[in-house]
Amino acid sequence: MARRGANQPSVGGYNEAVVLDQIRRSRGHSRVELADATGLSAQTVSNIVQRLLDAGIVEEAGRTSSGRGKPRTTLRLVGSSRYAVGVHLDPGLITVVVLSIDGEVVARHARATPRAQDPADTVAVLIEDIHAVLSQSGIDRSRIVGLGIAAPGPIDADRGIVVDPPNLLGWDRVPLRDAIAEATGLAVVLDKDVTAAAVAEKWVAAPGGAPNFAFLYLGTGLGVGLVVGDEVVRGGSGNAGEIGHIVVDPEGPSCACGLRGCIAVTCAPLPLVEEAERRGVLEADRESDDPTRVDAALTRLVRMAEDGDERARDLLQRCTVHVARALAVVSNLLDVDRIVMGGPLWDRVGPTFTEAIPPLLDEMRVARGVHPLSIAGTALGSDVGAIGAACLILDEALTPRPTSLLVPSA
Repeated sequence: MARRGANQPSVGGYNEAVVLDQIRRSRGHSRVELADATGLSAQTVSNIVQRLLDAGIVEEAGRTSSGRGKPRTTLRLVGSSRYAVGVHLDPGLITVVVLSIDGEVVARHARATPRAQDPADTVAVLIEDIHAVLSQSGIDRSRIVGLGIAAPGPIDADRGIVVDPPNLLGWDRVPLRDAIAEATGLAVVLDKDVTAAAVAEKWVAAPGGAPNFAFLYLGTGLGVGLVVGDEVVRGGSGNAGEIGHIVVDPEGPSCACGLRGCIAVTCAPLPLVEEAERRGVLEADRESDDPTRVDAALTRLVRMAEDGDERARDLLQRCTVHVARALAVVSNLLDVDRIVMGGPLWDRVGPTFTEAIPPLLDEMRVARGVHPLSIAGTALGSDVGAIGAACLILDEALTPRPTSLLVPSA
């Protein structure tokens, strides 16, 4: 896949990836269960498992009994065998994590994104933080599979370029992937933040989870990551999920696209704070539109609503209605079974959204009489973008893909 670049992370062929994926998802399969689940022969599974045991990627985790026959030895991933680095570049926050193969965050660093307009300054900060987190983790570099970057769109995924995100001024065709790869010596993947969030949710989902879902990403901007048929939907250029110009309020403010009431100008943090200032709910004392200052103002607005300020509560309630309308468009178009919400803003707006959006959305869904739609916040917290960036690497390295089919050697 071109998105992975020249140094593609990998741990084996297709059949090996199939077995690893089953062990990861099941959190403990025996060899017999692996053969049943994968359709591979018992001998092929046995040979693959032995190679994985020899490589230290899996381990035998005890014996279980189904009540008949001799107990079976279960297998599980060795978390300390492989790691991935995840970098989330949000206009307001930079987060770097190191993630083990079994999904545990073993090291983390976060800081406000530098205000300087020169992307080189921010790239230098990213590199500094990556080296600091790797040093903090104490992990042998040979165990690092690669590094994933989650960035605002639009991006040129094939060439690893951040094109011109509306909330990252000055970032015009920045070759971020190659800059990070050269500085770290790691295989690097660049993808959109909303896509990374969806990959994270897919990666940590329990076996048998809904294969069709949308991830509503709430950060400096809003977007949707999509998974359909258990496959991540990236679109023709890797920029799927841009919902900013879905009209949710026809009488709302004008948008740069020429329409009125797009979700980008009604529900993103900056327009929400600006409306609160116009209405006198918040004091108009911000010195700039810097994402850090906007985030602080939004936090004050949420606290006011929680403390019973009716004007603040009204603004947030209107926002939930608009978000529900946008999600209805996504739900009706793709007929998903689940909507997950998360991102850097989730710790502030989560309680309001979780309570208000489900009944609103249910009224707008065409298929509400056919199947239910579950709506919940992510269990990964506000670091979902960085965790998702690391999962991009693990997903590429460990998930079976028919395009990589090899002649079985076992």
